[in-house]
Amino acid sequence: MERTEIAENLKWKTSDIFASDEDWEAEYKAVEAEYVDYDFSKYKGKLGDKQTLLACFALNDAVSRRIEKLYLYAHLTHDQDVRVSKYTSMNAKIGALVSKIFAQFAFVEPELTKLDEAVLQSFINDPDFAAYEYKLRQITKSKAHVLSEAEEKLLTLGGDVMREFRGIFSMLDNANLNLPKAKFNGEEIQMSHGMYGVILHNGNAEERKEWFEKYYQAYINLIDAITQTYYANVKKDVFYKTARKYESCLAMALDGEDVSPVVYENLIQAVQGALPTMHEYIRLRKETAGLAEQHMYDIYVPLVKDAEIKMPFEKAYDLIVEGLAPLGKDYQALLKKARREGWLDVCENDGKRSGAYSSGVYDTHPYVLLNYQETTNDIFTIAHEMGHALHTYKSNGNQPYAKADYTIFLAEIASTVNEVLLLKHLYKNTDDKNLKKYLLNYYMDMIRATLFRQTQFAQFEQIAHAKAEAGEPLTKDTLCAAYYQLNKDYYGDGIIHDSQIAYEWARIPHFYTSFYVYKYATGITSAISIVKRILTEGESAVKDYFRFLSSGGCTDPVTILKNAGVDLTTSAPFEAAMQEFKDTLEQFKSLL
Repeated sequence: MERTEIAENLKWKTSDIFASDEDWEAEYKAVEAEYVDYDFSKYKGKLGDKQTLLACFALNDAVSRRIEKLYLYAHLTHDQDVRVSKYTSMNAKIGALVSKIFAQFAFVEPELTKLDEAVLQSFINDPDFAAYEYKLRQITKSKAHVLSEAEEKLLTLGGDVMREFRGIFSMLDNANLNLPKAKFNGEEIQMSHGMYGVILHNGNAEERKEWFEKYYQAYINLIDAITQTYYANVKKDVFYKTARKYESCLAMALDGEDVSPVVYENLIQAVQGALPTMHEYIRLRKETAGLAEQHMYDIYVPLVKDAEIKMPFEKAYDLIVEGLAPLGKDYQALLKKARREGWLDVCENDGKRSGAYSSGVYDTHPYVLLNYQETTNDIFTIAHEMGHALHTYKSNGNQPYAKADYTIFLAEIASTVNEVLLLKHLYKNTDDKNLKKYLLNYYMDMIRATLFRQTQFAQFEQIAHAKAEAGEPLTKDTLCAAYYQLNKDYYGDGIIHDSQIAYEWARIPHFYTSFYVYKYATGITSAISIVKRILTEGESAVKDYFRFLSSGGCTDPVTILKNAGVDLTTSAPFEAAMQEFKDTLEQFKSLL
């Protein structure tokens, strides 16, 4: 389907950012003229002075806010049809402009790290720096990893090049994958990312096998290019790790978000301890589905027939508003406002970026990209992405610009809270035993995909980065072998580990934002605890949760999460999540 065939009320309103491409170009030229080659002599060497530092921070904020709007418009218009070269060019232009402008700010952090700690502490304690006190605390903490002004400027100038690996993969994955046609319901239809998921959930055995094999063959055909792209991305991480004197890429990633390594350790330990339950679930899937052999393309098939929830987008959205009632009428009103005012881009169209996401900046409302199909999974995807969007909306509305942006570590919590609340609402409000079984199955699959599978991905990233850090080249053979072994470890002996699954790593876009995926796992772990509090404690828990949603990045993310009653530095939330999986499995078995 071409984009011109889609109804306007199902498209996002990029005109809320800029009225036209021409307006974008005019603002781009204005920012370029004003800030490229800006005279920083009034700030350099003078940041120990309170007023000078405040003025410098204010300048940075002003530039950033204008740049963010330019970037948001460019990437939204690009993603709605990646084939349009004009928007590809705009995306590239804004990336280059970011590097040019912010390279000039490279002196700030090195200069601040050289200040006497007493001076920095006086700024931190000064109410005039309230919007920047956490930033200053982070700068104080990062002294060991900040380089000289010249070195920092060089790294910033290289930022545009270093960010390109995700873009290259996106072009391979969306524009050059050349997916063939395959059979569905007796007809040859064009394969797409969105339809692939539909077939694995709804196709018959022959269709699932054909789509699985053809889909992965498309990646195998590009495996050399994808391997080199991913290897370059990992080498980029190793370069920054070495330059900034971190012991590992993982340590650098965790420090970048001010997350204690004990959180990562708690996650891995809990998941490894729960793998026997995971293996039991996989064996139960095979038995319940009545399969003589269970393949990797069979694990998405609902175990309960004639119970999947299918509905058009409008009805699905109304269901989500109803299901999130425990969060209160104000939250529901925001959901309605989002649909009414053009925050969402709903339908799949030719050339559109695959998947789903929420994106927003301080001076606009959030935007949500979907590729909606009438499946239960896509209904939950709406709830998920609106969780992101309203987290952004609440943080922007309650924090100053410098503290509004929450870290990626926190980003997957609100989205998953919405999913779990919706599921429990559906389960509670039906007496249909078949639907109850279906929802329990869906919940187990959610935990499998979001907690177990993402931790599997996280371990793969650890392995790949460790190999590169040790000087071992990453080849398609070593990467596929590592991934294949992890797949066997996680899924056990209740399934056939098809050879194509070794290539699954090659289709995961999040690997180009390194050490992102484990945060899905900590996100659902946190969400399970938060939802339990909301449903058992009511208003007081909702109030705590809204404090979390409104906190942005005002302090370290682990502390922010404690506001919602979850402490990931302890094993308790992880053990609770594993127990939830086990209890759901037992509940499902009792209904068989």
